[in-house]
Amino acid sequence: MDHPVSVVLVGVGGYGRTYFEGIINNENEGKANIVGIVEPFIDKCLVVDEVKSRRIPVYDTLEEFYAKHKADYAVISTPIQFHCEQACYAMEMGSHVLCEKPMSATIQEAEKMIETKNRTGRMLAIGYQWSFSDEIQQLKQDIMDGMYGKPIRLKTLALWPRSINYFNRSWAGKKKDASGRWVLDSIANNATAHYLHNMLYVTGKTTQSSSIPATVEAELYRANNIENFDTVASRITTKDGIEMMFIASHAHGLHAGNLLEFSYEFSEGEIYYKDFQDLTIFEGRLKDGRVIKYDKPQVDSYLKLCCLIDQVQKGESIKCGSETSLPHTVCISGMQDSMPQIEVFPKEMVKKGTLPSGEDAIYVEGLADTLTDCYERWVLPNEIGVPWSKPGKKIDVSDYTCYLQCEEDR
Repeated sequence: MDHPVSVVLVGVGGYGRTYFEGIINNENEGKANIVGIVEPFIDKCLVVDEVKSRRIPVYDTLEEFYAKHKADYAVISTPIQFHCEQACYAMEMGSHVLCEKPMSATIQEAEKMIETKNRTGRMLAIGYQWSFSDEIQQLKQDIMDGMYGKPIRLKTLALWPRSINYFNRSWAGKKKDASGRWVLDSIANNATAHYLHNMLYVTGKTTQSSSIPATVEAELYRANNIENFDTVASRITTKDGIEMMFIASHAHGLHAGNLLEFSYEFSEGEIYYKDFQDLTIFEGRLKDGRVIKYDKPQVDSYLKLCCLIDQVQKGESIKCGSETSLPHTVCISGMQDSMPQIEVFPKEMVKKGTLPSGEDAIYVEGLADTLTDCYERWVLPNEIGVPWSKPGKKIDVSDYTCYLQCEEDR
């Protein structure tokens, strides 16, 4: 490469800061150069002094940036409700786009992003970092090569405690923002979205595809003072008949660290993963006795950007493009339509405590044990008669082109 590509960073106050730091810390590679930042609250950002010392132009909007500059790539790390509008505008202005997960709030927005990508000829990647990692790419290749046989059923358990302060961001846990834009922020669409997406992605038949959901049923609950859900238990079936269970909560307890566990069952073996505190297991257990060891998936923001740049320059297909990400958005819409009114946990079960970090948190007494039991038994809470549980409707998403609650609002 003769010269670094030009990059505009859209949002550097939250996760977007990692892209800024990645590019700055790897300047000697000559891979990318920041030509502008779109951040209306730059003075509140941790990187403000570095931005000013480097005299990087800062704008409130993408329109203001593109009025004066061009960029080969736009990296979008803004709240969910802005992903579609900003990604589409950047592509219209000639930039390839790396948009942080999730792809968008609604299916309609995701479809618009795909249409814009196809029409403009720009590349659109979605930042599910596991999908960019060598480890998940190797696992997906092993699955496509038939090592594990036919996928039968997959399940994931994610118990990630979060503080009260975590939900104090203006859009956190919202269905809509103050302007009426759909957000649909939730544990399944934000913090643990990677792991719902991963079940769909690794069972996709090609490197550029994910499994397509056919039905979704979900139980959605909240303990925190939010609009949307902080706890989910869901069952997804794909068009190929694969069953997927996704169970996750931010309100299950006060233990130290995040617990992530999954089991993917195939006709010729199982893929097992567990990550909690100092323990990490990631291996394929074949019925013939072989055990395939995989490293813990590792990829940072800068490497995601480098991966996209390399694929564009080599004319290769994008590892985690819009088409592989759309099924996750379909699942989220299906979950929300399965239980439009979020169930509130009984008051007598909801407690306040302190996380090991010293932050206050809301949790539900006994919830971790209940969700773990459901995970181990492949059931939803209502199916085993949990007193506080309520069943969601089974939603047919096989031809889902619209988040139903959007239609009801019209």
